[in-house]
Amino acid sequence: MSDRSLIAIVTPAFGSPESVDQLKQEAGGSGNGDQAAIRLVAPAVEINPLHHTLGDIDEPRAQAKARLDEALAAAQAGGIAIAAAEVGDPDPVQAAQDALLKEPADEVLIFSHADDSKDWYEGGLWENAEDSLKPRLKLVVVDGGPADNEHVVDTATSSAGLSNNDAAQEVDSAYLPGLSRGDLMGMTLGIIGTIIVAILAAVATSGTTGEGWAGVAIGIAIAIALVNMAHVVGLLLMESVRYRGGFAKFFRTLSLVGTPLAILINAAIAIFA
Repeated sequence: MSDRSLIAIVTPAFGSPESVDQLKQEAGGSGNGDQAAIRLVAPAVEINPLHHTLGDIDEPRAQAKARLDEALAAAQAGGIAIAAAEVGDPDPVQAAQDALLKEPADEVLIFSHADDSKDWYEGGLWENAEDSLKPRLKLVVVDGGPADNEHVVDTATSSAGLSNNDAAQEVDSAYLPGLSRGDLMGMTLGIIGTIIVAILAAVATSGTTGEGWAGVAIGIAIAIALVNMAHVVGLLLMESVRYRGGFAKFFRTLSLVGTPLAILINAAIAIFA
């Protein structure tokens, strides 16, 4: 066993012979005793954000545990020794961060199905991983099914080190968790946007009784304030409330789309109503 260590984020995409071979190659398991110590982490992927909201975490974790057992069996059947295995956060990047906090690693290997690759390449997950994780990264995209018909169709790699040196620790103290640059930009947009929407609502209601379109402007201001407040508070307390995952993605989308839209609508009401 070498001194190297590797964290493998295993999703349903892991388990086919090609994916197992990919893990073996990355670990350096050539049979000469220099295989890296491998830790498997299975994200407890939520069915939808509402399950997280209602505190329904048992089912996703049970499914992740079953997937982890299958991954462990597949790896061992392929001649790979596994040092540790655990269920992680629903967000694969956060799951990797949590595992790195427990023990550093030289590489993070992430398995994803081709159907989910859009989230990585277009949805910002890969960029978030580069901004948040210091070890060398590799994304392995698997397509096809069932397991005996799955093939590795694409890989993406990133060298060790944060892609932006300030990205992962813009805010970090004993009281606040590490936040990425994307988190900070989202929080800033939410706070400033909420203030603008509120000012526009005040302009729209000036000299009125708060009925009709003025009432709509007030309602929009209240709604977007609640959305942005939930997102900002969730980010600041994410280590305590496990905000990362589908729930965070849901509110981030509402904030990024809803805030500019609310500004436009309230501006139109203030000008024309």
